[in-house]
Amino acid sequence: MPWFSHDRTIPTDDGSAALDRESAIRRQLIAGLVKIGLATRQHAWAGGEQRGLTPTQGQVLAILLQRAPHGARVTELATALGVSQATTSVALKALTEKGLIQRTTPEDDGRAVVLTLTDAGLEEARQTLSWTDFLIDSVDELDEAEQAAFQRSIVKMIRAMQLKGQIPVSRMCATCTWFRPNAHPGSDHPHHCAYVDAPFGDRQLRLECSDFKAAAPELAERNWEEFVGVG
Repeated sequence: MPWFSHDRTIPTDDGSAALDRESAIRRQLIAGLVKIGLATRQHAWAGGEQRGLTPTQGQVLAILLQRAPHGARVTELATALGVSQATTSVALKALTEKGLIQRTTPEDDGRAVVLTLTDAGLEEARQTLSWTDFLIDSVDELDEAEQAAFQRSIVKMIRAMQLKGQIPVSRMCATCTWFRPNAHPGSDHPHHCAYVDAPFGDRQLRLECSDFKAAAPELAERNWEEFVGVG
């Protein structure tokens, strides 16, 4: 019996049965992603409770760790989190009271306020990274080729959601001005990072990089077409 028999599709001359099967496959992929998302959030809550943090507070620490030592402004944190500045401010107030973050003033802008990690916050931020360690064994079930394909697929999905305004913009390789896709065709490391002047492969594609600099729209589109093999 075919694996998709439970979809109860009925073959027709207009090909609607095939469309129903394609829709069922998409729904199963979405269901799988939702399960992973739920598991991740459950572990984040559990890890946060052990450390006296909420998932939002943990995310703030993780973002500031990624952007250390420069830090981030309230508006930047709110954008990265995909929440309002008011919600972000509540998390920042709690983290400040815990002595995990501090407010500093950049030398080039005396009116600006930048949030950075304290020494205690740096250690706590590193602890938050372990909240998703439960996924490591699952990822290790994939071989190197599968990991590379999975990473590439995630990048494509994230970009699609970003373009539709469904998720915050990630500081990822695919939209960075330093990204040179397929600069070394036929190699295991086809891409090139102009910032560090080094080649890398799909497995090393970053979704969040402290050295990120947004590419100009035309360059970003041209790079993307080259990345997906359209250009």
